[in-house]
Amino acid sequence: MTVNLSRRGFLKSAAAAGAALYIGANAKGAMAASGSADAMLNHFVKIGADGKAIAMVKHVEFGQGPATGLTTLIAEELGVTMDQITYEFAPSNPEVYNNLFFGPFQGTGGSTAMANSWMQYRTAGAAAREMLINAAAKEWGVDASSLDIVDGMITDGGNSASMGDFVAAAAEMEVPAEPRLRDQSEWKLIGNTQTRRLDSPIKVNGQAYFAMDVQLDNQMVVMVRRTPQKGGVVASFDDSASKEVKGFIMAQALPTGHGVAVYAENTWAAMQAREALKVVWDMSAAETRSSSEIKDEIMAALATEPTYNVNKAERAAVKSNVEAAAQVVERTFYFPLLAHAPMEPLNCTIEQTTEGKIVLHDGAQMPTGPHMAYQQIFELPADMIEVNSLLAGGSFGRRATPDADYQVEAGLAFIMTDRSRPVKLVWDREDDVRGGYYRPAVGHKVRVGLDDNGTIVGWDHQVAGQSIMKGTAFEAMAVIDGIDHSTVEGIADSPYSIPGQALGLTDTEKATSVLWWRSVGHTHTAYVMEVMMDLAAKAAGQDPVGFRLSYLTGEGDAARKAGVLKLAAEKANWGNVPEGRTQGIAVHKSFGSYVAEVVEVSGNNDDGIVIEKVTAAVDCGIAVNPDTVIAQIEGGIGYGIGHAMRDQITLDGGAVEQANFPDYEPLRISDIKAIETHIVASAEAPSGVGEPGTPPSAPALANAIAALPDNPEHVVELPMSENGVYFA
Repeated sequence: MTVNLSRRGFLKSAAAAGAALYIGANAKGAMAASGSADAMLNHFVKIGADGKAIAMVKHVEFGQGPATGLTTLIAEELGVTMDQITYEFAPSNPEVYNNLFFGPFQGTGGSTAMANSWMQYRTAGAAAREMLINAAAKEWGVDASSLDIVDGMITDGGNSASMGDFVAAAAEMEVPAEPRLRDQSEWKLIGNTQTRRLDSPIKVNGQAYFAMDVQLDNQMVVMVRRTPQKGGVVASFDDSASKEVKGFIMAQALPTGHGVAVYAENTWAAMQAREALKVVWDMSAAETRSSSEIKDEIMAALATEPTYNVNKAERAAVKSNVEAAAQVVERTFYFPLLAHAPMEPLNCTIEQTTEGKIVLHDGAQMPTGPHMAYQQIFELPADMIEVNSLLAGGSFGRRATPDADYQVEAGLAFIMTDRSRPVKLVWDREDDVRGGYYRPAVGHKVRVGLDDNGTIVGWDHQVAGQSIMKGTAFEAMAVIDGIDHSTVEGIADSPYSIPGQALGLTDTEKATSVLWWRSVGHTHTAYVMEVMMDLAAKAAGQDPVGFRLSYLTGEGDAARKAGVLKLAAEKANWGNVPEGRTQGIAVHKSFGSYVAEVVEVSGNNDDGIVIEKVTAAVDCGIAVNPDTVIAQIEGGIGYGIGHAMRDQITLDGGAVEQANFPDYEPLRISDIKAIETHIVASAEAPSGVGEPGTPPSAPALANAIAALPDNPEHVVELPMSENGVYFA
C-alpha cells in the first residue's frame, strides 16, 4: 500500500492535530469491557481490576512490530512496564480505528503504522493516566498534580496503590482532550534498546494464533480451482472424480466465473478433490501474452515520447542539454513481475452467528475493505459485519488488495451454502504464486549528460509500466492529472538536487493483477537512480559517495539523506576493504525515512559472488523500538537482495510458470554473511521502517558487483542469476 506523497505533509499535520479527537469512548469517557471487570478508559486503553493494562492495536501484526510498538507508546505514557501490559487487536471500525493517513479507512500499509499512530497512542495513554490519577486524587484528597503512575502504581511518594484499585472510578470520568504528554527526558521505554517483541515468546513456543490456525466447530474447507490465465472463465466442470475423495462435500462455480469452489471436510480432502476436478475453461477473453512480449511492449513505450510529463520540465531543453554534453551516460533497465510469496498462504474463515451476524476471522491488513464488501455481498448493515483480526504470517503488501480478493472469494463461497457451517478458505502457495497479485513489470530509460568537469547538466528519464492504482478504488485519490505517483515515486520527489531533470511516464497494459509490493515504486526507482548515480560518478572520475553528496545540499530531506550516506560509508570503512573485495553504495528516501547501505562482496562471475557484509544507516525519526527497527531494516535488505539475486515471475502464453519456493526461491540466511545496522539519533516524529530498507539494497549490491574487475561495463541486469552473475 502506498500513500499519495503530495498530501503526506498535510495528512501528518491532520493526524497530529486530530489525535485527541479519536481516543474517546463514550459520552462519559469510559465503559466496562463486555463480560469482564476490565474497563475501557478510551478506545485504545483497557485496564483490568488486577492492574494489568491492555493496548488495543489497530494495525495488523504480520511481523513488522506494531503489536509491540503501539503498545510501547501506551505503556510509556500510562506509566507501566512492558511486563504490565499486553495487547489485543482492535475490531473493524474505521470511525474509531482508522489509519489517520488514509482517511475513514482502517488499514495497514505504506509503512504508516507508527507514523500515523505516534500522537494518537501517546495521547490515549496519557489520557488514561490522568483519569486514573484524578480518581486516586479524589479518593485520597490530594492535588492530582502531585501524583504519577510509576511501574503500574499510582503514587505521590506517600500514598501508593495499584491502578486496578481506581479503574471503576476512572471509568466514570470524561476523557481529557489534551492530556500532558511525558517529556522525552521522562521516557523509559521509547528508544530503549532492551525492549523486546511482545509477540516473540508465543511465536517461539507455538501459542501464536494465526488465521491459518482457525478451526471452528463443524467448519468446511474450501479451495478454489482458478483460471490459469487472467480473464479466463469457467465454461463447465465435472466433479465425478472429486466425489470419490473421502471428505468431499460439493463443488460450485463462483458467481464471478473465475473458478470452481471445492468444499470438503478438511484441507487435505479439499486439495485432493480439487486436483480430481475437471474444468473446461473459456479463454476467449484471457491473457495470452508471454513475458518476452510484455517486455517488448514496455521497451517500445520507452522508445517513444512519454504520455505524461511528470515534473513539468521542458523536455526538449533537457534533451538538448544532454545531447550537447561532453559525456552522455545512457542505460535502459527492465524490472520483471515479482510475487510477494508470504510464508503463510492466504486464508480466512467466515461464519454466521445465531443473531445473523457475519464474522470474518482473518489476518486482515485492510479490515475496512472486506467489511464494506460483505455489506454488499450479504446485504447487511455495517454493525452486522465483524472482522476478527488475527496474526498474519507475512504480507509484503499481498494481503492489502483494493478489491479484498480472497475475502470476497470466501464470502461468495459462503453465500453459496446454507450458512449453517463455517467456511474456511485456503489458498496454497501455488495458488498465490501462479494466480495472485504481482509487482508490476516496469522499464526505465535514462540519459545523463555531464560537462567537462563531471557535473550533471541534464537528466532525461522515462518510465513505462503497469499502473497499480488505475482501475482501483484508490484511483481518485492516488492518480493526479493521469499520473500514478506510485510508479514514479523516488524519482519525482528525490532529495537529489539534479539540474535539468525531465521525467516522463507511459502506462502499458496490465498482463496480470498488479499490486503494491514491499516499497512499491521505490523498489525499481531507487535501483535506477542509484545505479545511474554510480555510472555518472564513474564517468566523472569521482568517488561515488562524494559525487552523491555534491547533489545533496541544503537542509531538510537533502541533509538527512546526506547524513545516512556519510554514516553508512563511515561505518563500512568505505574504500578500505581487503584485497579481492569491492563495495557498492546506495541511498534512498522512502516512506519518510532515509536509508543508506553499503554492500561488500568478493568473488567473480565465473566462480561465484559472496555477499560478505551489508552495512546500513537509517534515519527514521525517533526509533520507538530500536530492536524492531534493526530487524525491519535487516528484513528489508534480505527481501530486496533476495529478489534481485534470482527471482522473477514469467508468463508463457499468459500463464505463470513459477509455482512455489523451489522455482521462486526466497533469500537464504546463508546468502548474506553479516548485516550491521546503525540508527541515527533523532528528535523527529517516527516514520516508516517496514519498507525503506528494501529500495537501496539491490542497487548497492549491483554497484558492488559492477565494481569487480570483470565487470568493465558496470552493468548488472535483473534478476542477477539470470544474466551471468552467480552467487557462491
